[in-house]
Amino acid sequence: MGKFNKSGKRGMPELNTSSLPDLIFTMLFFFMITTTMREVSLKVQFKVPAATELEKLEKKSLVSFIYIGKPMPEYQKKMGTTDRIQLNDKFAESNEVQDYIYQERENMKEEDKPYMQVSMKVDAQTKMGIVQEVKQALRQAYALKINYSATIRQ
Repeated sequence: MGKFNKSGKRGMPELNTSSLPDLIFTMLFFFMITTTMREVSLKVQFKVPAATELEKLEKKSLVSFIYIGKPMPEYQKKMGTTDRIQLNDKFAESNEVQDYIYQERENMKEEDKPYMQVSMKVDAQTKMGIVQEVKQALRQAYALKINYSATIRQ
């Protein structure tokens, strides 16, 4: 028969970490799937005009959006009821558009910069004066690929 030795000190077994990378990648995959990219919170209201011929944008990561319209009711006391320009999450003037384009271009990869597009989401009732000012600022910033957002006319 075998003898059992009780006098020997037994140490704590090592922690097995072989499944740890699997767990980490599973969690990473979960967060990548469930996370949504931050959208711009609109501060201007606009009704997109209708069009007869539309083309879908291929790569939306190359598109910078400019919103033009009347401020939302909660901003009308501060900003008034005239048409305003919104760049990302803040109101702006037409002279700030050029800096906005430079900043957006700076945030892009070098190979994507030539394909940058500017999409203008303009209210159907907006006066063309403010749109012309924005277009002039875009021209000065060498942002020459401009499109207008619209819905399809039935």
